[in-house]
Amino acid sequence: MKLSISASLFITTLLLSSLSLAAPKIQHWISDNGLAVYYVYVPELPMMDLRLTFDAGSARDGDKWGVAGMTVAMLDKGTKDLNADQIAEAFESVGAEFSAGSARDMAWISLRTLTLPEQQSSAMKTWLDVIKNTAFPEKDFARLKKQALVGLEAEKQSPAAIASKAFYKNLYGNHPYATPQNGTEETVKALQIADLKSYYSRYFVAKNGQLAIVGSIDRNAAEALAKKVASVLSAGEKAAAIPKVKPLAESKVVRIEFPSSQSHVMIGQPGTKRGDKDYFALYLGNHGLGGSGFTSRLMKEVRVKRGLSYSVYSYFISMREPGPFLLGLQTKNSQVDEAVKVANDVVKDFQKNGPSEEQLKASKTNITGGFPLRTASNDDIIGYIAMIGFYGLPLDYLDTFTTTIDKISRKDVMDAYSRRLHPDKFLTVIVGKKEAQVASDKKAEKATADAPK
Repeated sequence: MKLSISASLFITTLLLSSLSLAAPKIQHWISDNGLAVYYVYVPELPMMDLRLTFDAGSARDGDKWGVAGMTVAMLDKGTKDLNADQIAEAFESVGAEFSAGSARDMAWISLRTLTLPEQQSSAMKTWLDVIKNTAFPEKDFARLKKQALVGLEAEKQSPAAIASKAFYKNLYGNHPYATPQNGTEETVKALQIADLKSYYSRYFVAKNGQLAIVGSIDRNAAEALAKKVASVLSAGEKAAAIPKVKPLAESKVVRIEFPSSQSHVMIGQPGTKRGDKDYFALYLGNHGLGGSGFTSRLMKEVRVKRGLSYSVYSYFISMREPGPFLLGLQTKNSQVDEAVKVANDVVKDFQKNGPSEEQLKASKTNITGGFPLRTASNDDIIGYIAMIGFYGLPLDYLDTFTTTIDKISRKDVMDAYSRRLHPDKFLTVIVGKKEAQVASDKKAEKATADAPK
């Protein structure tokens, strides 16, 4: 009988009440050719998730911007024996789901399958074929290049995309994190299939990867499965360390002209990396600063009190090297300077005075109370396990998460923010109408308002 993953969601709803909300126990070993394996046994459903991660994100693009993203996009477009349609049908016929993607640090290849013997065997056969024998067909490559170029053209009309690219470029300078993940028109046009093959053979190797396994297979079966996965990967070598991120030396404002009624604003600095000793204090503090929606201090001051923005937020993006601390908002062009000032004042006040004990307690309750539900499904767990493996975090990371948060004091938060956040050196990117045009628009609006009715 064919049973799809989607159909099994009905079963999931029936079993959720019986799922343990205890943190999953991670088991770890390394294959003979150097592939690090992270395994969690989840017996409640006849389902298994696999995720291969590699140190192969856009930070490894070099001067071929966009090659990481294009490489993973091509993986399921053909093998030596199967074309894209046949690959899709092979997965679909047994209710399995394939996915692949990339970010700045990592690239990943995932499989979700039922653990019924026939379905699992068939899904694994196709998945391993894709990993071992991906062929990068010329026709599909040409099509994806055209799609990528259309996407890049569309981004020129997106103030959010323009702001994001300018933010990373100015924040990281010559660092690999500065490059656009999807490349530029020039670099995408220049990409060749040989570039993708070279990238894949260099970075998608055992010693540069990790395998996360979550599902209803026991340890012996997981070890056997991991051996099969490792066997289709060459041993290779671990990627070299990426350069250190330099802190900002001074404040900088970048204004980009865009014909919109609102300005998109991004403010920030390099923040934290995975495994950073200050991560939890900064994360907890930011919940009250700008990470908790309407209860956050930024939302209260910028939107509720002054009506300067519909939405305002802040968060830390932690990567292998410090990712950004990012504060974002949208506001009317005529209010952008005021909104930026208020947002910066809120951050400075938070850095100086910290959260109140009441706010800190509320943040802890919200974070720790919701955490068990964030590890209640295979999909949630595989994401965490892949992250833990990729960044080399402690195996008890999930076990100790809530107790770590609970132990953080107001003093800890204030100390971390005083040392790690530097509002006087923030980068500010504003995409919208420039000041002269805003003044002209305001003058025209006033003339219209003052005209005889």
